Amino acid sequence: MLDNKVVAVTGAGGGIGREIALLCAREGAAVVVNDFGTSSSGEGKDAGPASQVVAEIEAAGGKALANLASVADSAGAASIVEDAVNNFGRIDAVVNNAGILRDRIFHRMSEAEWRAVIDVHLHGSFLVSQAAAPHFKEQGSGSYIHFTSTSGLIGNFGQANYAAAKMGIVGLSNSIALDMQRFGVRSNCIAPFAWSRMIGTIPAETEEEKRRVERMKTMSADKIAPLVAFLAGDASKDVSGQIFAVRKNEIFLFSVPRPIRSVHRSEGWTAETIANELLPALKPSFHPLQRSADIFGWDPV
Repeated sequence: MLDNKVVAVTGAGGGIGREIALLCAREGAAVVVNDFGTSSSGEGKDAGPASQVVAEIEAAGGKALANLASVADSAGAASIVEDAVNNFGRIDAVVNNAGILRDRIFHRMSEAEWRAVIDVHLHGSFLVSQAAAPHFKEQGSGSYIHFTSTSGLIGNFGQANYAAAKMGIVGLSNSIALDMQRFGVRSNCIAPFAWSRMIGTIPAETEEEKRRVERMKTMSADKIAPLVAFLAGDASKDVSGQIFAVRKNEIFLFSVPRPIRSVHRSEGWTAETIANELLPALKPSFHPLQRSADIFGWDPV
């Protein structure tokens, strides 16, 4: 599916990113394996994870190179694309998978915790995507694959920073899809359900939470990779501006927000008429306050 393609995967030193890099290589792509080598909270730096994935790909006869840059740094993000072009001659797909977690209930979250998560997920996705844009535009093709989460699409406890970043990525992807459509470039999002290092940091204290963790462990990261490989290749040339989710052997297509009710008042609205007329008309259509686990039964990444 990816013969003669060049794919850059951020956060590819472990978990979902590693599985994506390995599968893309098996499908014929040359892969830039980017990983800063931090902890799940974004601390430290280690060249080992990215180098190990490259060694696995090369041992299987594939082509890969390691990039240790931080996606949150503009020069670092640009170096990911530069490494692809300088070493393999082109860039065909960017997989924005890198991420960290700094979970805390909203009213106790520090500004540093907020900014750190936004910087890696949202800012990083923007920087890497923009670095690839001139190459995609010039060659008249390219695919962006961004990782969002149902924590943003639906909601979750203690993840205001992560949810905001992941919902922001949807807006970024939609705008890229529209802006780059005339150049033959597409942009899509995936919300994964899979056991990962980040999911492993979520505390499980009650019996119900422990059972949910055990169910999550059955959802291996390799289940996410085939959809990425498809979206990275030419077979997906007509797919853009979509939001997918993967849970084990299920693939979901998400709806996008659309107006569901409209109420007109020829005299215009006041705060009082909104309370007395609009609210009773709209309230039956209000979405219940839920988190993703309540809807899907299992927590996402």
